[in-house]
Amino acid sequence: MNPTSSRDGSTNLPLLASQLTVDTAVSERARIHPGRIALVQALQDEQGEQREQRVSYAELQARVHRLCRALQRLGVQRQDRIAVLSENRLEYVETLLAAATLGAIVACQNWRQSESELSHCLLLVQPRLVLASPRQLSRLAPIEHGAERVLCFDDEYEGLLAAESDAPFDSCSQPEDILIILYTSGTTGFPKGAAISHRAEIGRANVAIADGQLHPGRGTITWSPLYHIGGTDPTLGVLMNGDTVFVVDGFQPTLLLQIMSREVLGNVTLMPAAIGRVIEELHRTGLRPKSLKTCGAMADLVPRHQIAEVTTLLNAEFRNTFGATETGGPPASRHVIAVGVLPDNLSKMQSSWSRVRLVDEQDQDVPDGTPGEVLFRGPTLFSGYWNAPEVNAEDFRGGWFHMGDLMVRNPDGTLDFVDRRKYLIKSGGENIYPAEIERFLLGSRRIADAAIVRKADAHWGEVPVAFVVKADQALTAEDVLALCRGQIANYKLPKEVHFISEAEMPRSETSKIKRFELEARLKAMASIACPPAGDIDS
Repeated sequence: MNPTSSRDGSTNLPLLASQLTVDTAVSERARIHPGRIALVQALQDEQGEQREQRVSYAELQARVHRLCRALQRLGVQRQDRIAVLSENRLEYVETLLAAATLGAIVACQNWRQSESELSHCLLLVQPRLVLASPRQLSRLAPIEHGAERVLCFDDEYEGLLAAESDAPFDSCSQPEDILIILYTSGTTGFPKGAAISHRAEIGRANVAIADGQLHPGRGTITWSPLYHIGGTDPTLGVLMNGDTVFVVDGFQPTLLLQIMSREVLGNVTLMPAAIGRVIEELHRTGLRPKSLKTCGAMADLVPRHQIAEVTTLLNAEFRNTFGATETGGPPASRHVIAVGVLPDNLSKMQSSWSRVRLVDEQDQDVPDGTPGEVLFRGPTLFSGYWNAPEVNAEDFRGGWFHMGDLMVRNPDGTLDFVDRRKYLIKSGGENIYPAEIERFLLGSRRIADAAIVRKADAHWGEVPVAFVVKADQALTAEDVLALCRGQIANYKLPKEVHFISEAEMPRSETSKIKRFELEARLKAMASIACPPAGDIDS
């Protein structure tokens, strides 16, 4: 039954009047201030020269309506899937908005994936059409993708738009329609497709405003890939608020800083792995933001001295976030770290418009101070994994979304991240959470990055092993252990310390450590340092 219809078939007028979708929200911005700049494609050539392509809200709206008609002529209907395989570019954003208007779904493909992963993600959603950039088009030739047609973001695309009218195109979508499919990081297997609705995207934009992550009247830079929530959520949120999105093809620190130096911006997402390079570029160029409110993300994964330094250089607070593809910024992304502060803890504040429970393995609430799995409810939540009924039944049991992450609630109501529920080190009957050890290591200026993984042990069952990237080349294995002694129980101290380069630290698109890759490496390498057993096992 149509959700706007009553049981007797009549139209539910109050429900109809309450509806808002992503495309209609952006259309209102175009109606109110058509001349305002919506999108800026910022480009930099090999010589460092910059050029920009600016698109007003009126121009964007006209191109989106042309694209709607072109897609309709190609057979795209409501709830059909359109796969996009492309780096960040204006046409990608146009496709998102056209699909939103048609009621179609954009499946955002990760172009960094292997052929088998990419084929899996495409076949999962059975797209009617694949849109690809000239750079990524060749990736489709050797794989099975299931689409009726492949269209390139080049003269072919522009030709299709030129042949259509830019007259207003009525929205065909409803709030609970799926708008985008973003894929989970796939650290333990093939990615799942998280289906995110118009309602969820509107909810994410509003929560981002309430939590101070989206600032009306200020633009943002979308450099994080549009196949990731760090790209799609702020892009759609800023456009729904009528501000400017600066579209950048990936992480280009000089270009990012140059945009910051001349534009008034709200939040600029900086993934943990990017912050060191931003700091280096800030020192090298001397560039500083014109006006920037907040920066960063996922503070637990960032060395704390880098948080203090980057906030000082950018004169912007650091976002102490905890969210997911499935939930958006919530459940706990309300807290910021002040400029120049070296944080002594990374406790988080529960996000606005969300409910959070922490439960044990029987889904019973745990007391304060006890690690529990995060259960979430709220309007930002996704609509389930695409074509995965068994997974959905498990993860949504009891009417709550089970995130698979462990947190501790403090007496003051703040939340501390512990680790992923499924990745525990069981040592001598005790539970060891890798993130607990990693926090102490990342708090040292002598360490650039660190990861803890498990290793089988004949006596203890499993033991923790450290992989460390040096910031101080004089750092030794004993120095690493000294950072933890007295801070954590002796049984949690790493049994081995292995030093690797920054490039060798395997991380997913969301900067999460691919621990299984480090475990595989352990089997193929000799120990670099193994402290005396008596120092650890007592």
